[in-house]
Amino acid sequence: MKHIVKIITLLVAITAFWIGLLETALVPRSYTWLLPVYFIVSLGCYGLLMVGVGLMRFPTCPQEAGLLQQDIAEAKKFLKQSGIDVGSE
Repeated sequence: MKHIVKIITLLVAITAFWIGLLETALVPRSYTWLLPVYFIVSLGCYGLLMVGVGLMRFPTCPQEAGLLQQDIAEAKKFLKQSGIDVGSE
């Protein structure tokens, strides 16, 4: 919920800034109409950057990996007892 409020606040601020630029004519109108395009492109670049940083800092959890291997072994054992072939071990 917190992220939604932040995003909506940011969008309202950017929209107010954009409308202010349109009304005051400080920036030529041809440039002002491109601001939403620049915003969308920069938002996409930011998203790609955050995905890249998340992939670079991907946490490894050796304890969880061990528990997952135990669960897989238990599931194979249970299925084998039930008469279901699970392939090679």
